Amino acid sequence: MTGNARSVLGVDIGGTKIAVGIVDRAGKILAQGRTPMVANGTPEAAFDAVVRAIDSMLSTRGTEIGGIGICAPGPLDPKSGVVLNPPNLPCWRNFPLAEKVRAKYSVPVRVDNDANAAALAETLWGAAQGFRYVFYATIGTGIGTGIVFDSAIYHGKTGSAGEGGHVSIDYHGPVCGCGKRGCIEILAAGPAIGARARAKVAAEPLRGKTILKLAGGNVSAITSQHVREAFESDDPLAREVLEETVQLLTIWLGNIVDLLDPDVIVIGGGVAAMLRNFFDKIKCGMPDWCVNPRASEIPLLMAHYGADAGIAGGAALCSREPA
Repeated sequence: MTGNARSVLGVDIGGTKIAVGIVDRAGKILAQGRTPMVANGTPEAAFDAVVRAIDSMLSTRGTEIGGIGICAPGPLDPKSGVVLNPPNLPCWRNFPLAEKVRAKYSVPVRVDNDANAAALAETLWGAAQGFRYVFYATIGTGIGTGIVFDSAIYHGKTGSAGEGGHVSIDYHGPVCGCGKRGCIEILAAGPAIGARARAKVAAEPLRGKTILKLAGGNVSAITSQHVREAFESDDPLAREVLEETVQLLTIWLGNIVDLLDPDVIVIGGGVAAMLRNFFDKIKCGMPDWCVNPRASEIPLLMAHYGADAGIAGGAALCSREPA
């Protein structure tokens, strides 16, 4: 393997799987695969799982790579590549992931969280190409965000900047998993959409009959996916749930615009795909929730990389300069 190779390896580590792919210098994913992650064992067993994932891709392709970029759950230190204490990876505490991978493969290695990395991939190769000040959000089971200024991730002093999903918009709101009240994640991510739908269907079963049918007649089984399916069949209650979610996201993004004044906002993730038809409504509503009088001029774009954001993001981390 050589630092001059045209391709880089993107690795996306999750609690149950490792996705890995070969990505060229233009951001095209040439090959990819998935292997299981060992999250609850020893640090060494988890590292061995990462090595197996990387080796499986390299042996299949026989490709020389110029670097390995890794998306790992935080908290982590992006400068040193040390994984600190991620809840989803109890196997690793203060684990020097970048150092160990670098020693194994003798190429530059970078480690960052998935939202930061995906933001960089969108800036270099995706929807945010040509923009200088990029705010990226991925909305799914949670809400992760990344900030990219002049093609560089903004990490802040300690490497913990960009936790936009834990910006509170209601200090009387429900307690988020982070311990704060009213974070946008606890109010507008996928589980919140499901919870809002369950409450509405329980209160008005007749209005919620379409969603309830999709959930097999069990109110407690309703998820955001059922809301999406009902919305796609023009169900009024599903639309109501999503419009309430859109209003919360509009308030949040108004705050983001006042803080960062980005020249583009890119949104990815499973919930984002569900809300794509509401992007214009969010743009038009943002001036009501921020001081910036030109907020509605900021493009609000769907991310280019969907389910492959982790692979592309990992590759983006080491696509330009060595670690």
